[in-house]
Amino acid sequence: MTLHRHESIVFQFLIWPMIAAGISPSARADWPQFGGPQRNFVVADKVDLATIWTEKGPRERWKRPLGDGYGAISAVDGRLFVMYRQDEQEHIAALSAATGDTLWDYSYPAPLLPNTDLDPGSGPHATPLVANGRVYVVGVTGIFHCLGAVDGEFIWSHDLVHDQKGTVLFRGYSSSPVAYDGSVILPVGGPGRAVMAFDADNGQVQWKCEDFATSHASPVLVTHQGRDHLVVFADRTFAGLDPANGELLWMKDHPVIGGHICSMPVADEDGHVVFSCAYGGGMWCLELPKSAEEPTITESWHNNKMRVHHSNILVHDGHVYASSGDFGPKIFTSVSCDTGEMNWQDRRLGRASVLLVGNTFLALEENGKLLIIVPSPNGLKILAEKQLFDARAWSPPTLVGKTLFVRNREAIMAFDLP
Repeated sequence: MTLHRHESIVFQFLIWPMIAAGISPSARADWPQFGGPQRNFVVADKVDLATIWTEKGPRERWKRPLGDGYGAISAVDGRLFVMYRQDEQEHIAALSAATGDTLWDYSYPAPLLPNTDLDPGSGPHATPLVANGRVYVVGVTGIFHCLGAVDGEFIWSHDLVHDQKGTVLFRGYSSSPVAYDGSVILPVGGPGRAVMAFDADNGQVQWKCEDFATSHASPVLVTHQGRDHLVVFADRTFAGLDPANGELLWMKDHPVIGGHICSMPVADEDGHVVFSCAYGGGMWCLELPKSAEEPTITESWHNNKMRVHHSNILVHDGHVYASSGDFGPKIFTSVSCDTGEMNWQDRRLGRASVLLVGNTFLALEENGKLLIIVPSPNGLKILAEKQLFDARAWSPPTLVGKTLFVRNREAIMAFDLP
């Protein structure tokens, strides 16, 4: 394969986070963590999806009950990895991607923490990370497990709240772990433990750093100008850490408390990182330091019109796309990544999780409707849509080849896309 200079830069930007996380580039068809292979909700493989559907829409391959939870579905080597809650216990399970049958199910007692408000759903909220034959996942009470991916065998665990004195948020623990060079990294919160890295093999603490409280948002790895940044959207703080040792690379304050922050940051290939939260927060675009010798983080822009609650953000061709809104209307919105100026808002699409497949978006609305849309700075075109189910769909979908895996608070299901 021959890459031109621009293509090579884009290729390195997409592939390096997989290598750093211990995920083989040859396994790109898998979906091993929150947000997919590159943790940015972009489907890296070429998938030719039909843009005109019959009235039947996508064909349901299988459907089965699943306990409560909002965590997304990870998929590796023909297996799906999920978390759910049932009878005051949290379950970590592996299912057959072909049939939905349970391959193994590991459970543990998880009484809800005091001073938490889980009326919208008792969790779990985090998504399993699958790397090097193991599954790493955190429950809503902060219990962090490492299990064997093939057999569900217990390997090690940590209690991030009681043992590590982590932040207790009113919606429970929510961050999804990220892998880096033999370690698994998580926001924990609290003095000296804002972020912690654990040895992926034995669970020993590799490093811990900083004092800020955490949020519900998951961290993301970004490589810029040859340097890796672990980007954390925390309580009143944006922080960039060296994922190898926890060294603080940069920090910038913001006014929003951690319990109101849910959406994961996303980066483009030019070193811009976009953050957003609801409840009056808005959206920020920061420019990463140009070099290690100039460790200054620059705020490119901030607006209070784009307020992403707990759905995800996509950056595509220099523009930002996401659902904006919290208690009031949820409106799909586009802004310029260069200026932060609004391109448009479209009320036909409300709060939705979106995947980028080629130049089209696959969107799952919170009411269970699936759409194929074409976004542009000039507007939104809906190509196809189908109501898949009638239940709350706050978990982002997972796409492996042309099979879409989705869940709600009652069931998990697989659809073959046209």
